[in-house]
Amino acid sequence: MSLTAHIPSHRKPRRSTSKLAVRAGVAGGVLSTLAMAGTASATPSAEPVHETTLEMPVLNLDLSAEVSSSVAKAAENTRAAAVDGELNALEESARTGAAAEAKQLKADAQQKADAETKAKEEADRKAEAERASRSAARTPIQSNSGSSSAGSSQGKGTVTAPATGSAAAIVNFARAQVGKAYVMGGTGPSSFDCSGLVQAAYRQAGISLPRMSQAQSSAGTSVSLNALQPGDILYWGSKGSAYHVAIYVGGGKFVGAQNPSTGIVERSLSYDKPTGAVRVL
Repeated sequence: MSLTAHIPSHRKPRRSTSKLAVRAGVAGGVLSTLAMAGTASATPSAEPVHETTLEMPVLNLDLSAEVSSSVAKAAENTRAAAVDGELNALEESARTGAAAEAKQLKADAQQKADAETKAKEEADRKAEAERASRSAARTPIQSNSGSSSAGSSQGKGTVTAPATGSAAAIVNFARAQVGKAYVMGGTGPSSFDCSGLVQAAYRQAGISLPRMSQAQSSAGTSVSLNALQPGDILYWGSKGSAYHVAIYVGGGKFVGAQNPSTGIVERSLSYDKPTGAVRVL
C-alpha cells in the first residue's frame, strides 16, 4: 500500500448547524405549549376560552329566475332577429317584383309602339302603292277647250264639238255657281249639294232630273270617260247607287259641289277621277 493512500475516516459526519437550530426551536415550542396547558388546567379560576366562529355572508340569489330571464331575453332577441330577417326578405322580394313588373311593362309598351310603328309604315306603303297604281291606270282626258275649233280632240282621238244649245246652258249655269257654299240638301240659289247643283243646271235646259245622286247616275245613257261631252253627268260609286255627281264642262274639267270645306269648285278630272258618266241630252 502506498504511504500516501487515502485512509477513510470512521467518524460520523457533523450535523448541519441549521438543522440543529430548527430542531431545537420545534422542541422548545412543544415544551412551551405543554407548560401552558398544564398551567391552565391547574388554575381553576381561569376564564374559559370561547371559540370564535366566523360567519360567511349568505348570497341571496334566485338563480332560476335569472336563468329564466336570460333565456326569455335570448328567445326574444332571436324572435326579433327572425322577424327583422323576414321583413327584410319581404321588402327585398317586393323591390325585386316591382322592378321586374316595371321592366315587363316597359317591354310591353315598347313592343306595342314598335307594332304600331310597323303597322303605320305598312299602311303608308299600301297607300303609296295604291296611289301609284291609280296614277298609272289614270287615262288623261282631253276635251274641247271651249274655243271655236271644232277639230279639237278628246280622249283617244274622239272629236267633239263645243257646247252649244242646251249643253251650253247647263255648263254656263254650273260655272256661274263656282264659289258658292256646299250645304247638304241645298238646291239653290245661294247654296247647293252635289245633286242639287246638277238638278238646277239641267233645269236651265228644260230637263227635269231626279233629286238624288243615285237616280241621276242612271238617268241617261252610259258613256265612256274617253268620249265625254260638255253637259254629261259624272258620278262616283256604282251606277244607280252613286254617292256623288258633277257636271262635265269640257277641257278635261268638271264643276261640282264637293263638300262643306271647298264648296262649289271647278276641278280637273285628274283631281278626282269619276267612276263613270251618263248622257241625258
